[in-house]
Amino acid sequence: MLRPRVIVCLDVKDGRVVKGTQFKNLRDVGDPVELAAQYEAEGADEIVFLDVSASKEARGTLLDVVRRTAETLFVPLTVGGGVRSAEDIGPLLRAGADKISVNSAAVRDPELISIGADRFGSQCVVASIDAAKEDGLWRCYTHGGTQPTELDAVEWAAECQALGAGEILLTSIDQDGARNGYQLDLTREVADTVPVPVIASGGAGRAEHLRDAFVVGHASAALVAGILHDGLTTVGALKQSLTDWGLPVRPTPLGTNT
Repeated sequence: MLRPRVIVCLDVKDGRVVKGTQFKNLRDVGDPVELAAQYEAEGADEIVFLDVSASKEARGTLLDVVRRTAETLFVPLTVGGGVRSAEDIGPLLRAGADKISVNSAAVRDPELISIGADRFGSQCVVASIDAAKEDGLWRCYTHGGTQPTELDAVEWAAECQALGAGEILLTSIDQDGARNGYQLDLTREVADTVPVPVIASGGAGRAEHLRDAFVVGHASAALVAGILHDGLTTVGALKQSLTDWGLPVRPTPLGTNT
């Protein structure tokens, strides 16, 4: 069995890491290069870098920031935001990304996933899904959570996997920044539907929420952001709690459990 992963997310706007609630009220929390290095030192299994305004601003991802961030890391780096075509994937990989996350462009043109998987391998393509509960439907949103679609998140996740996505990054818009736990029903439904790893995102407030994502939500990984940015805990402390509960997470570097 694959070990559950603790992944740190860096939402980046104008070259700075930001954090908000339900994708709104963004505030500056630091430099992406410095924070990526800090969280890797604390024991993060992977880093996710999301350019949260690229799609809304109809521009590409900030390659220079990606390159400087990747240069500091030894753990895998996933980059998303502003990928508009398969031609955008290569430059990001050459800039140091290990995986590319796609959302808005894949909804507009699903072949982006299959082309990306064919050219670079399924392991490089992460389907990012932002969803909110509306009238009994897990509705997918694009463009940083601002544009609703007619897609159901569970059905869309299955289609993305069939097209070649090697991983699903599943974010609950309702839970984002609330810190009262991941959306376990949605996470479990998607994880039980697709055979590829599912990353739970949106709602982490304490270590128990990560445990629940793995045990109840059947997630392969849990994304964490705000509670780390605000200094409420560390990656090492989260992983130590998971270890104490018997979950086989990857060990943290010495001296990072507090």
